[in-house]
Amino acid sequence: MPIHALGDQHFDHDLATIRIKNLRLRTHIGIKDDEIRNRQDVVINAVIRYRADKAVEFNHIEQALNYRTITKEVIALVEDHRFLLLERMTREVLDLIMGHEQVLTAQVEIDKPHALRFSDSVSITLSDSREPRRPQ
Repeated sequence: MPIHALGDQHFDHDLATIRIKNLRLRTHIGIKDDEIRNRQDVVINAVIRYRADKAVEFNHIEQALNYRTITKEVIALVEDHRFLLLERMTREVLDLIMGHEQVLTAQVEIDKPHALRFSDSVSITLSDSREPRRPQ
């Protein structure tokens, strides 16, 4: 996922950003007979933000959001289930991540390589937040 430049109004020095990059898994995804029968590759990227002030101050794992635990849960979810739609898989991964109460915001992008002829991949991106949205 691209890194977007943030203006000064976006800086919150207590927020940490965890990026899980290019998690390559195999799962049943799709609606065609061969997709239903055979596992396919998917590539998962996630951006997770949480308040890290206590982790920084005390330097204890108990104070941090454990990205290893989250990654293991994502692997189990994706590899142990069948999905018809990339949108559904992306939502379930996002919901799993948001299920950790420390998570303030998360964005998940899942690529399905070679889903289209002449294309490297097709991806779906979904985001969620616990923070109230500002009126526009």
